[in-house]
Amino acid sequence: MNAPLRRRAPVPEPSNGSPLIAFLSARRAGLGAVAVVAAAAVGGWLVWRRHADDVRAHPDAVLFPEQVEVRGVAAWIGGDLRGEALRDASLDGGLPLDDPELAQRLRRAFARHPWVREVAAVTLREPAAAVVEVRCREPVAMVRVKGGLYAVDAEGVVLPSDDFTPESAAVYPTIAEVASTPLGAAGTRWGDPLVVEGAAVAAALGPEWPRFGLRDLRPVATAAGVTWDMVGDGGRVIRFGSAPGRERAGEPSAAAKLARLRGLAADVAGPVDLTADAAAEPVTGSDRAPAP
Repeated sequence: MNAPLRRRAPVPEPSNGSPLIAFLSARRAGLGAVAVVAAAAVGGWLVWRRHADDVRAHPDAVLFPEQVEVRGVAAWIGGDLRGEALRDASLDGGLPLDDPELAQRLRRAFARHPWVREVAAVTLREPAAAVVEVRCREPVAMVRVKGGLYAVDAEGVVLPSDDFTPESAAVYPTIAEVASTPLGAAGTRWGDPLVVEGAAVAAALGPEWPRFGLRDLRPVATAAGVTWDMVGDGGRVIRFGSAPGRERAGEPSAAAKLARLRGLAADVAGPVDLTADAAAEPVTGSDRAPAP
């Protein structure tokens, strides 16, 4: 009896290598798409490298100084605040709009200008424009030193004196008899308490100053500290007393002194002491000690 024929098992397909190869083979179509995207990205990068400078040079991709609008520039500033701020920060050659730090660079450039007290906002606009809003320092006095005058604000910060003509400088009180010179450049504090006090007096006087034809704010050394006289042509003297916030016991406040000053006639004759009772005898120059 013949033995039954055995069915032969299927011959297994030959192995085509490691599991990684099998994985790649099964996902051949997807990997091909990835390769296409990668090739496109590399190609785009190479094209950008070749033409980036041309693209950045396009007017719509570069911010030039004339496209920066500065708002809040005060009327008393005679120079070109925008041009000076961009030039001093080396930003006057055009700024690429794709710079992620563009707004901050503009903010820092204008904040460093000596006329700028604060940069309130920086706004970038399309296609290529920027608006910078600033708050400016205000001059309140000139400080007389050997060789000329320096302008200062109410906090004793030195301002760009080159922006003033002799005529415009004459509008402000002149703080006299100051022996020091500024410790730093324009935009920094003078560094002398005497200048700070004089600037505070000048700021308090404000529009009352020119009404009396006065010229100098003169410090007067006393045993109790420095007081201030307002001096005009023809020997006119109005004693203001201590600087605001430094009044001695019994001395009227700066507000009370200003109220009395407003009540005086513009052509008032003879010395006037705003620290004394209105009915008191006006002071004379004989009781004043010389300034240091």
